[in-house]
Amino acid sequence: MSRPPSVLIIGAGFGGIGLGFLLRRAGIRSFTILEKAQSLGGTWRENTYPGAACDVPSHMYQYSFAPKADWSRKWAPQAEILQYMTEVAEDSGVVDHIRFGIAVEGAIWDEETRQWVVTVADGRTIRADILVSAVGQLHHPATPEIPGLESFPGRTFHSAQWPADLDLHGRRVGVVGTAASAVQVVPAIADDTQHLTVFQRSANWILPRGDRPYRDWEQRAFASIPGMARVYRTWIWANYEARFPTLRGRRAFVRLAERMLHRHLNDKVTDPDLRRQLTPDYPVGARRVLSADDYYPALMRADVDLVTSPIDRLTPEGVQLSDGRSIPLDVVVWATGFRSTEFLAPMDIIGREGRRLGNDWRDGARAFLGLSLPGYPNLFIMYGPNTNLGHNSILFMLECQARHIVTCLQGMHHGDEIEVRADVFEEFNTRLQADLARTVWGSVDHSWYKDEAGRITNNWSSGTPRYWWLTRRSPSHAYRHTRR
Repeated sequence: MSRPPSVLIIGAGFGGIGLGFLLRRAGIRSFTILEKAQSLGGTWRENTYPGAACDVPSHMYQYSFAPKADWSRKWAPQAEILQYMTEVAEDSGVVDHIRFGIAVEGAIWDEETRQWVVTVADGRTIRADILVSAVGQLHHPATPEIPGLESFPGRTFHSAQWPADLDLHGRRVGVVGTAASAVQVVPAIADDTQHLTVFQRSANWILPRGDRPYRDWEQRAFASIPGMARVYRTWIWANYEARFPTLRGRRAFVRLAERMLHRHLNDKVTDPDLRRQLTPDYPVGARRVLSADDYYPALMRADVDLVTSPIDRLTPEGVQLSDGRSIPLDVVVWATGFRSTEFLAPMDIIGREGRRLGNDWRDGARAFLGLSLPGYPNLFIMYGPNTNLGHNSILFMLECQARHIVTCLQGMHHGDEIEVRADVFEEFNTRLQADLARTVWGSVDHSWYKDEAGRITNNWSSGTPRYWWLTRRSPSHAYRHTRR
């Protein structure tokens, strides 16, 4: 008697939970999710800094198959998103498949048994027919190596490792970085600190968010009027999708976006010198466009300073700048993002005939649809190379990936192999890089979309409808399916 394949999923964030939900709905119950922490949630479990919230509207930052009608705000805060993930996992039964406190160190393909042998931190090995990495891109904090760190007596930490016992009252605080986390942290802590200094390497384009609580009647309407929540969600998706031509560098769209962004900056920042410092010197969209209502007003405060000179070193008193100035500090917060281009690191993945994923990705991470590679049968990667977005919700992409994986697994049995064809893989990535060359992301030397060699390894090259179509198509043309 044949039996269904066993599936091992690494990570209980949005990717792992969503895949588990769809596997159960498809009648595939032979799966296990390994989570390194003692609770689920991924980045929404770990990022608890003040002001933490989503930068995508709430109704677009949810699974389409598990809608929530009673979001408290247009832009959901961290705790509410984590609660939503917990409720989905519990209500669907996915939580019963999660094994907490198990960190994966690596996996090797056993060609004789046609299984993945996964090694975990305590030395045990776990076998599975199908291996899915759902660890995401935003879980390895990037902390700069600045001389003198050991001489600074105050507290230093990354924004993703915010201490629960931290009291900032009466403290002189420095926030290093001005991207997605910083624009939320700075306004949230400005009232608490004695003085706040924000260290900016490059300015960011910032859109007004227009955040507010949902009214009771709106929540009731989303819950009770058939189709209203779906129509509203579709409207949000379409509105964000309309921004993609800007990322293609379409002049009319770029000019329109720049006028809107400059208007927001001019309305909120009256100091001409500060306004000049906050004006980016790169095209709209080359780095992620941020959204915030209160970041610019926070920088206008008398007890908040923006510093654009590079940090030379940390000292026992605080920070010394490259221009010779010294700034006294008691606390330093690294709001410096994540090592997003490392993908599955530090896991060591060994495929067919001993080939190592780290070696294959030495010149830049690549995958078919961001999901699979030749030489690594029965392996899928969620939120893998070139599946991030600069204009819409990553949950849309994760859903597409989860549905594609479920389609691939349907009809498979223990001992079967599924592997993307090498010619399909190469053709896909050749076209992908050609598309990426026509986007604005190549116009800057450094961004979290690029690896150290300057290759754009994170972002999808087109709009989300194309990704939906490619993942929706029958996978038979792209994969070689070998029966046991």
